[in-house]
Amino acid sequence: MSSWRKALGWLRPLAGAAVLLGLASCAMVQVEARKPGDYVGQVRGDVLSTGALSQAGLETLRVSGLEPEQCLRALQACASQLEAVSGVSAERRMATLAEMWTGQALTHMPERGQAPDQVALDAWLRAARYAYAYLFFTERMPGERAFENRQTQVRDYYNYAAEQVGAGLFQRGELEGAPDGTAGAVRIGQWSVRTDMQDFRLPGGIARPDALVPAGMLRFSGLLSIYRRDGFGAELVARVPPGQVGDPSATGQGPLRPRSQQTPAYNEIPYAPATVLLDFQGQDLGTVLASRQVVLHPYDPYRVEQVSLNGQRVPLAGNFTAAYGLWLAQSGFARQSLRSMLGRENGIERPHLYLMQRYDPDRRIVLMLHGLGSSPEAWVNVANEIMGDQLLRQEYQIWQVYYPTNVPIAINRAQIQALVEQTLQHFDPQATARASREMTLIGHSMGGVIGRLLVSSSGDGLWNRFVAGRELDAARRQRVRERLKPLLNFSPLPQVDRAIFIAAPMRGTALAGSRLGRFLGRLVRLPVTMLARFGDVLQDLAGHDGAAAGKPGVPNAIDNLRDTDPFIRATAELPVAPGVRYHTIIARRDPQVPLEQSDDGLVPYRSAHLDGAESEKVITSWHSVQETPQAILEIRRILHAQLASDQPRP
Repeated sequence: MSSWRKALGWLRPLAGAAVLLGLASCAMVQVEARKPGDYVGQVRGDVLSTGALSQAGLETLRVSGLEPEQCLRALQACASQLEAVSGVSAERRMATLAEMWTGQALTHMPERGQAPDQVALDAWLRAARYAYAYLFFTERMPGERAFENRQTQVRDYYNYAAEQVGAGLFQRGELEGAPDGTAGAVRIGQWSVRTDMQDFRLPGGIARPDALVPAGMLRFSGLLSIYRRDGFGAELVARVPPGQVGDPSATGQGPLRPRSQQTPAYNEIPYAPATVLLDFQGQDLGTVLASRQVVLHPYDPYRVEQVSLNGQRVPLAGNFTAAYGLWLAQSGFARQSLRSMLGRENGIERPHLYLMQRYDPDRRIVLMLHGLGSSPEAWVNVANEIMGDQLLRQEYQIWQVYYPTNVPIAINRAQIQALVEQTLQHFDPQATARASREMTLIGHSMGGVIGRLLVSSSGDGLWNRFVAGRELDAARRQRVRERLKPLLNFSPLPQVDRAIFIAAPMRGTALAGSRLGRFLGRLVRLPVTMLARFGDVLQDLAGHDGAAAGKPGVPNAIDNLRDTDPFIRATAELPVAPGVRYHTIIARRDPQVPLEQSDDGLVPYRSAHLDGAESEKVITSWHSVQETPQAILEIRRILHAQLASDQPRP
């Protein structure tokens, strides 16, 4: 008996353990460890990133008594049930509805190059509307959810839907609008979509673009960075029709063709960034959900940083690289600039000015001059980095000069100065705008030489030096005076108050006079129009009476860059105007070589150095030093210092 009791005593704890184990095997909650990647996938993964509903979306459906798989099969019915569920916050319901309709729209994405059908547009509009309702018509305002992953996801649903609706309507030929916002609406099923253009202007004031490209679809090489501003709205690039912004290109995409004297010599680039919003009509959650009235608003992200929606100030999204990058990628500048330097067909014969953005009288102008055989492509990263800096973007606008680099420096200097002054006269006839008074000039290589002459005064000394010792009869002297003295007697461009000279051969370079330089010089052909105007007098000065056009009696830009050239030697010591602060950025290939004996492969230090410069930055680099991060950082530093030295503005 006692032995049985002892045995039972041992069995009781074992039985209790068995019961506990049995209960544990039936537990409804189980746990397992997750890896870091699993954590990110759980809290960030959603229908846009993974193609499946997010954890938050699945949980909302389950607590609402809805089966996710059934909802995906009958979305309309499920959406109606979820919209009416009580006991689940409106935030959770609106976010999940936005995600489900985004997933539905993704299943109807058209093939590349095809326009979306009405079913897809309806789904995108529903997704955007629920996201809009979540953001502005639920229990909390966006600022109260600033650190929540779910709000970031829902904002993405809205932005992507707005992109698809804007680009899709344009592709279908149904994107209507007018500058006064009075255009009629288009019908998309039960939806009425009206376009309001009051806060947006296309380059050249064109009424309608000929292409509308989602910026997120573009991938660029050759750029150090892509600059965006996170916020609300879809980032697009609008391209205007060919030749309608003063750009006489053959296709509207390529560079300039030879043009008549009547063609405008300046224009905005034919690509513009646009941020598109979908504004759903209604004053509360119920009326927004019931509404089928939508207003499509495009904005210029350079000019508009915030918008007001339902009493909330919301940051506007923006892409500041895509339009500029797309323009350069489709420009054909590289080939044309070489043809221009060699004087071949389809080159350019006189300077042209490109405005990177719509003219703004309250922003300083940064005027950029490229070097020999180059084009605006030389500034791709400099311009992109300036516009990527929020403060510089607010305070500066970029103008780029594209000029024929086979033409003698004196002629290019005169034509560029006239071009800049004519453009400013067009935009600001009274010369009262900030843009007309506080210009920063940046020149690389030969563009730096031209730039220094634009901020220098020649007086009569240059003219006197050129005619000294030349035996010219009275007729020739008069002809030379009438035609050349305007090129050799000049004053500074008064709008410039600061200049940056980069790897500029101010005193020329021996390489231009070397065997290679002379060979390249012989390949250069001067523009016929220039020879017609100046060929005879240049030959008179050179003493080659009757020399054939294009022969050694007529100097070209490569000749001007020789360290023995009379023009470069005569202008080397011209003083910079007293009111202009100037800086130099100089490259040297080998830091082991003493600075005074160093060069960048083309330009020696002693030629690029300028006494009196406010700063001099020496960078280990080849001649194209403006492309380096160190040079770009120095340019940004100088521009920031310029702003810091300004008097406070009201």
